[in-house]
Amino acid sequence: MKIAGLDIGTTGCKLTVFGEDGAELGKAYRDYPVRRMVGAQEMDISVMMESVYAVIREMADKVPDIGGIGVTSFGEVFVMTDEAGEPLHNAMLYTDPRGDKECAELTEKLGASNIAEITGLAPHAMYSISKMMWIKRHWPEVYAAARRIHLIEDFVVWHLTGTAQIDYSLATRTMAFDIRKLEWSREIFDAAGIDVSLMSRTVPTGTSAGTVTPDAAGRTGLDSRCIIVSAAHDQVAAAVGAGVFDGRTAVDGAGTVECLEPVYDSLPDIRIMSRGKYAVVPCAVPGKYVAYAFSYTGGALIQWCMETFGKGETNQSMEDAYGKDEPTGLLVLPHFAGAATPYMDSGSKGALIGLTLATTPAEIYRACMEGVVYEMRLNYENLAGSGIHFNKLNATGGGARSRVWMQMKADVLDLPVTALKTVDAGTVGSAMLAGIRTGLFADLEDAAKTMVQEVETYYPRPEMHEKYMEIYERYRKLYEAVRPLV
Repeated sequence: MKIAGLDIGTTGCKLTVFGEDGAELGKAYRDYPVRRMVGAQEMDISVMMESVYAVIREMADKVPDIGGIGVTSFGEVFVMTDEAGEPLHNAMLYTDPRGDKECAELTEKLGASNIAEITGLAPHAMYSISKMMWIKRHWPEVYAAARRIHLIEDFVVWHLTGTAQIDYSLATRTMAFDIRKLEWSREIFDAAGIDVSLMSRTVPTGTSAGTVTPDAAGRTGLDSRCIIVSAAHDQVAAAVGAGVFDGRTAVDGAGTVECLEPVYDSLPDIRIMSRGKYAVVPCAVPGKYVAYAFSYTGGALIQWCMETFGKGETNQSMEDAYGKDEPTGLLVLPHFAGAATPYMDSGSKGALIGLTLATTPAEIYRACMEGVVYEMRLNYENLAGSGIHFNKLNATGGGARSRVWMQMKADVLDLPVTALKTVDAGTVGSAMLAGIRTGLFADLEDAAKTMVQEVETYYPRPEMHEKYMEIYERYRKLYEAVRPLV
């Protein structure tokens, strides 16, 4: 029997299949368009679903004995459907500006601190509930016709199994889920004027939704006995795929977005977390929570640097061209797509400080790496009073392949960093959760022994840590210095 992880992203979805020994047997990917216009950013959920069917069909034809699929997806985005599950509108992306007024109204009615205490989230219009309110106000005919409201994971699970359930971690991204009671918050739904009965049933992360329906089996080529699992929000699935299950280790998600994910062995102080705009989310282990500290531009900033300054070069050649193992002394504010935690300031802009006529593209490349890592350090320090006690990082994503970047993170954070083999931790984590439900693994620890593979551990060097900290003290002042100018 084989297991698979289905990871549904904003612009594409992928299915990766694994053998019983954890070996990757193949993957399929399909992309789909999103529409980014002034005043609206949307995606067509029907097109996304066809892409999901296509990647499953491709791999089912190649590997016919897939016994379980874990489904993970990005958060916030939802769609209202009719009784047959057909979308009634294009789905608004989390970056869509609609819902700002509604979020302010909901916050005024309930209080920001009360919302944070219930949901683990500082109020923000990117979360689902504000946009649901917008639809009810501006598209009343859509809301009146709605029979279900799905986020992406539970939309896909419903179409594959006929079961309407959503896992706790993804439910959190609505800003209407009670992270203590582990159920929808009727107080928030009532204040928002949204019928909570339209929502899917909330279930623990990694819950089986049952087997595929005959219709789904026909569309995908899956065996009718294949089990579909509501895995997790993609960041929680990545933590599972990185083998991070308790507070001793945190995740370094070194992908397009740079994400630091510590695990808390009990609920952290929400007041402290709210000050840094950190989301607190139930994780895969009951009673534990994960927080999201992130920068919108991790690998995305490195890609921009390569496209702008490294034409004809490779990432490795740019690293080699710098030729020194020491900080550049340049300061890069990595807010090229706005600032994420601890600011959550969409108006912030990127900056390169300290350039001269002698500055080379390789120095700028290295400085961009440093800027991302300094931002991680800033978040690490902001989380210090919240109860974190991790003493190492497990790194996933494409950035984990860069020995220079991994060593830099170890030096700046003064922590060991272990690079993992997997780039797509979300699909690995989803497959692990599917493997537990199909009986392939006994539990998460058992699954990790097979599925989580370490490549190399980078240890901090005291002398380099001291050098980086001298520059970091200047970096800490960079946002406050630049923000008033842009």
